[in-house]
Formats: sequence, structure tokens, C-alpha cells
Amino acid sequence: MYSMPDRRRHRGPHPRDEALFAAEMIARLRAALADYCLLLSKRYAEGSALKLVGDHFGLIQRQRVAVMRCACSDAQAAQRAARRIEVAGVAGGEVDIDGYNLLITLEAALSGGLLLAGRDGCLRDLASIHGTYRRVAETLPAIRLAGVYLSELGPARVRWLLDSPVSNSGRLKTLLGQTAQEHGWPWTVELARSPDGVLARSRAVVATTDSAVLDRCGRWMPLAGAIVQQRVPSAWIIDLSAA
Repeated sequence: MYSMPDRRRHRGPHPRDEALFAAEMIARLRAALADYCLLLSKRYAEGSALKLVGDHFGLIQRQRVAVMRCACSDAQAAQRAARRIEVAGVAGGEVDIDGYNLLITLEAALSGGLLLAGRDGCLRDLASIHGTYRRVAETLPAIRLAGVYLSELGPARVRWLLDSPVSNSGRLKTLLGQTAQEHGWPWTVELARSPDGVLARSRAVVATTDSAVLDRCGRWMPLAGAIVQQRVPSAWIIDLSAA
């Protein structure tokens, strides 16, 4: 059996997203998120809690992933809030970026993909790269969007971290470096076997929405959400954390 080549040109919505996240579904998804967060706060195992909530509310897999990505326990929410800084606070400082995490969210925003506002205030996409990153039509516009926004914030140094095990990371590193050089942006781009670990130990302000990193890093900022909300007015955003 031969696998079909990935010919996607955009990081847009899943064909069923309009139905799965239609207006009449939002109340159910918000209730599911509230229940799931409650179970996490009571220290239920994530997998069993998600199954319990998903079965109760009749959610299919993609909706369960949405609930999972938006959720955190009370303790996680409080700890993340305590270490969060606003994006304007990086002027003159250093920023470390979770490269794929930021870039794919911006690509999704520019191509009309679904973005979800979670309990911790982060904006997350539902895309995944499954070990291989493929450049899409929105890749370069997303890099430029991030670059212009960061240049206005004025950090002294920006470091992008990419997962070296992900295919095409080397090509993306080259594209990021060339774009930064063309515009005079103070960027470095590094490949790391485990960017999560590097980000968790970083003394710079970390730009990510990865829950595993947010629970381990020092200061962090909601860069993706700030860029999308301020510069992509057409973005499709659903806030599942709203009461």
C-alpha cells in the first residue's frame, strides 16, 4: 500500500470544523472544558478524565483534542498566571521562541484555521505536524508577521528553537535566518533535539503555548495570541473558557 503525498498548500481548517465547532456546539464544549478542568484540579488522570467528559458530552476525537488543549487545573492556571508577562515587557530583553509552536499557529490564523482561547489565556491551534514540517503558502507571511511585530516590541535578542528530529527543520532554519538577515532582525535560529528542555531552563522570556513548557519555564509571554488578536482581524477564534 502506498501513502498519498502531502500536497496541502494551506494550514486551514479541517473539513468538518464548521460543523464540529458551530455556534450550537459551543455551550456543550465550554461545559465539557469546565468539567474536565474540575477533574484535573481534583487530580484525575488526564486520559481517564478526558474519556469520562468526552463520553458524557458525546464529543468526537477532534472535539476532545480541542477541550484537552484548552484545559488546565486550578493550580496550573495560577502558576502560569504568576509567571506570565505582557508582550510589551520584552523591550530591550531576550526572547526564546518555541519555533513550530508559534509559526504553525500564525499559519493557521492566516489561512482561516480554527484557533481556541484556553483557560490560561493562550491561543492554540488544532494542527499537528506528525514528525514532518511542510511549508505552506502562509509560512513566509507568518514569519514576516512575527518579525515585524517583534521588531516593534524591541527585544535585544530573539532566539528561535526548532525540533531537529522534525523533517525539514534545516530548511525552515535557513528560511528564518535569511528572512531575519534581509530585515535586520536580531535573530538566531537553533536546532535542538528537545526544545522543550531548552525552553524550560531558559532565563529569557519564553514564547510558547505548549502546556508542558509553560508548567516548567520561568517567565513567558502569550506572543501568538497577541500577534493574532492585534494583526489578524479575520482569524477564526473560539473562546472555550468563557462562562
